[in-house]
Amino acid sequence: MTKDCLQLTEVELEEPTKTLSDGAFRQIQSAIVKGDIAPGTRISEQYLSTTFGIGRGPLREAIRRLEGRRLVVRIPHAGVRVVSLSYEELIELYHVREALEGMACRLAAQNMSDEDIQALRDVLAMHEQHSGLKENKSYYQQEGDLDIHFLIVQGSKNRTLSNMLCDELYHLVRMYRYRFSTTPKRPQQAFAEHHNIIQAIADRDGELAEMLMRRHISASRRNIERRMQEQGDSVTSSGGKV
Repeated sequence: MTKDCLQLTEVELEEPTKTLSDGAFRQIQSAIVKGDIAPGTRISEQYLSTTFGIGRGPLREAIRRLEGRRLVVRIPHAGVRVVSLSYEELIELYHVREALEGMACRLAAQNMSDEDIQALRDVLAMHEQHSGLKENKSYYQQEGDLDIHFLIVQGSKNRTLSNMLCDELYHLVRMYRYRFSTTPKRPQQAFAEHHNIIQAIADRDGELAEMLMRRHISASRRNIERRMQEQGDSVTSSGGKV
């Protein structure tokens, strides 16, 4: 067998494993973000292998990638667990979002093309048709190009911001956005805030766009603070039982 044939065979052998790992990664990531695998849950390779029908090799590669996205953490003598941010850590994360996404919004007003802005409007129009938003019960955006926040960060044309907000922190943020997306009366308010942000970007008013985005994320943070306070009060009033 020639060297070229040997290399080709190795690539062919690696490809199915990579495909299985990609599939496992996407399935487990989605389950974590949506709360189907709850924060703090210990990751059992045997359970995941059985549930998703994946071999241990691809599964371990998927878990390694989930660590890179900060969705799972490896704890000495305790194994791998789904991340569970403390109240203080979550509020810190939202303060970081407020500053960085505000900056991204200002840059987007300078750098987004008219076509980019129209894409933002098209996604917003799609969101408007969602039944949960119409009933003012929920407003959760899909990821990537169907996510207003993702599109604005990409539109900033700042690679460092994109790496931080669309890669390193993105799915961790999505996890908590999903968790707190059903607060009464918040969905339509959040939609209106998105509309105003996009209008400021379209008007090329970077200062206003930044201010509106910071207010938008600050409102989300205050919503989380209220929800977590209510949950804490509920636990306390029930004698510490969940």
